[in-house]
Amino acid sequence: MDSTTSRRPDARFLLAHPAHFIALGFGAGLAPFAPGTFGTLAALGLYWLLALALHPLVIAFLAIPLFFVGVWACGVAGRNLGVEDHGALVWDEIVAFLPLAALVSGSLFLQALAFALFRLFDVWKPFPIRHFEARVKGGFGVMLDDLLAACYAYLVLIVVIVAVHRLPVSP
Repeated sequence: MDSTTSRRPDARFLLAHPAHFIALGFGAGLAPFAPGTFGTLAALGLYWLLALALHPLVIAFLAIPLFFVGVWACGVAGRNLGVEDHGALVWDEIVAFLPLAALVSGSLFLQALAFALFRLFDVWKPFPIRHFEARVKGGFGVMLDDLLAACYAYLVLIVVIVAVHRLPVSP
């Protein structure tokens, strides 16, 4: 993530263009520290709000068109900030985390685990995430590395869920 810019986004920037509002996660990206974590928290809140009216599977699949909205919005906002993958762009965290939240919707513990795993892989960027982050540019590059981090988190979640269900139950 490149964060060297003379322009720090503010409320004026957030509201100057619909793409800015989306890319900065409705304002979560304006957090003074750890904006990615605040973006993921916003995703969890958005999931809970959507879950009032939509089935978890619908929310998970809603991430597909939202990904492409993010390619556009993060591309526009990144260009306008002068930094392609500015730390304030958190729509990628929001969209990538929604399917994970839907997967573990029945358990607050698993939602917390999904949150921690997603943040771990988003920050750590194991292979090939860092590779793609360095080579794929624009809004698609911004969105792609978080999608890959979510895939890693998903795989670990599945292993944990399967392992827990295979534990013997004592009578």
